[in-house]
Amino acid sequence: MPTYADQDVITKIVTLQTTIENWARAKDLWIDCGFKSQEERNDWEPMPPVAAAIMWFEGPLHAIFNGFSDDDGSYDAFHALVNGLGFECELLNGTTIAFFATDPELAAAFDTYFRWQWICQLIRPDCDDVYEEMYAHFAKRPEDLHRLGWREFEILLHRIFQNRGFQSELGPGRGDGGVDIRLLQRDPIGDVMTLVQAKRYAPHSNIRLDAVAALHGIATVEGAQKSLFVTTSAYEPVAKRFAARTSGAMELATSRDVAQWCEAASAGIIADKSGLVSRAHVGRVITEVSGVLDSRVVHATFGYDMSLNSFALVIKETKHAALLMALPKMIVSHDGYEQTGYEGPVLDDTAMVMQKEDTVWRTRRTLADGMVSYWDGSKFYRPWNGRPAFFSLAD
Repeated sequence: MPTYADQDVITKIVTLQTTIENWARAKDLWIDCGFKSQEERNDWEPMPPVAAAIMWFEGPLHAIFNGFSDDDGSYDAFHALVNGLGFECELLNGTTIAFFATDPELAAAFDTYFRWQWICQLIRPDCDDVYEEMYAHFAKRPEDLHRLGWREFEILLHRIFQNRGFQSELGPGRGDGGVDIRLLQRDPIGDVMTLVQAKRYAPHSNIRLDAVAALHGIATVEGAQKSLFVTTSAYEPVAKRFAARTSGAMELATSRDVAQWCEAASAGIIADKSGLVSRAHVGRVITEVSGVLDSRVVHATFGYDMSLNSFALVIKETKHAALLMALPKMIVSHDGYEQTGYEGPVLDDTAMVMQKEDTVWRTRRTLADGMVSYWDGSKFYRPWNGRPAFFSLAD
């Protein structure tokens, strides 16, 4: 049975997209069209089955796929072309269509590939208590550590050490003097400084004595109490013997150790996100935003053939992630039947009942052109403008 490497998956995607575009151009149908991945479209964790690609379209293809023009056979020809490439397609809405592999093994390869891309995007220094999936992935698949870029590997270790309670300082990545991370462990008897060198190597490229000895020498010169060498490969026997003679001042770690650290980190992150913030803090935030226009009160409009609103409170945020807590709604005015009207958030002590597992959730935070937004995979939140929002339950 075939096994699909990352490059095989990428080739399948490129072939699918190129073949479709060439076919459409030959029939003068490729106008206002393009491709994007499911991750680019949803900007969230990909859930199986994952589309190999998503095509957006306007112009002639829009008319053909939505039955707005006389079909000259292009609709059937398009589906035959896609099926011949080993895919089937599904119209997501009037302007996008998704392509899924018909072969189960290839479909599984797409699921794995796009989840890996999403995991790599989580390797950022400031959202470690929100996303536990990254740690769980490497705990189960330590062999994937060597697939990371060297800087991603350093950032991952930095976040692991933070999770373990260290005060971690991530180096610049270049020109760091041979030290990638500095760890400070506070202790009543005396603080302990550990210098960390990270080497993301292929499994067959063992770490030699000179690299290990160099880190130990730097630690001695800087007065650090300990040093830690971490690699995705292994160590030559002479390097192990050298570290053993340092009386515990130097430790050598491999992917197996990193996987164990990740397992502990994943287990330490609670699934109930409402417990990440104290009730006293939430109460203070509600008091602060009540009666004033505050960007921590956010709003999203959604619904198909209806206009629905969701209000939430930002109770924790970093540069790349945030926790939102749902806010109760109150109707300000309506048509007499409560089918259409205007509504707003409840911002008083009664909102505290929403601090529970099913109404506190994580989002991806983005800042663009001075405007902050929050995306939870299904709804797009922005700071509420303070005005009642229109709703309609009539489809």
